[in-house]
Amino acid sequence: MPKLVNFTYDEITIGQTASYAKVIEERDIQLFAAVSGDVNPVHLDPEFAAASTFGERIAHGMLTGAIISAALAMELPGPGTIYLSQTLRFRLPVKIGDTVTVALQVTDKQERRRIVVLDCKASNQAGKVVATGSAEVMAPAQKLSIERPQLPRVEV
Repeated sequence: MPKLVNFTYDEITIGQTASYAKVIEERDIQLFAAVSGDVNPVHLDPEFAAASTFGERIAHGMLTGAIISAALAMELPGPGTIYLSQTLRFRLPVKIGDTVTVALQVTDKQERRRIVVLDCKASNQAGKVVATGSAEVMAPAQKLSIERPQLPRVEV
């Protein structure tokens, strides 16, 4: 079974990078709407969305934000990370079938509370930037290497 390994505060260096990718599926949009309560028809109703600026359904912006959260939790710093804050600017819509790739880069470290600041950039499969921002996390103090849990099985 694959392992999840983190980077402790002491192991992290300014300029360090990591990436994480996810394909956005119909199921993701349905589940995000159910969990968040955001049932804006631009996400769920094909007829409504066809008449919108985008001409088709788009994913929730915060679904992209959640993918950034996954990148932090799974890649850098990884398991044991505590998410403290995030700025986000949405630049382009994410559509069903898009592959969102999050690129992370460490820009600052603050030793007092093991704070790490990361530049976050999410792009689609065409290399177009869909969101940018900065995350502040508390990096783990303890090294972890754990079995990667399977995603929970959920039906809509």
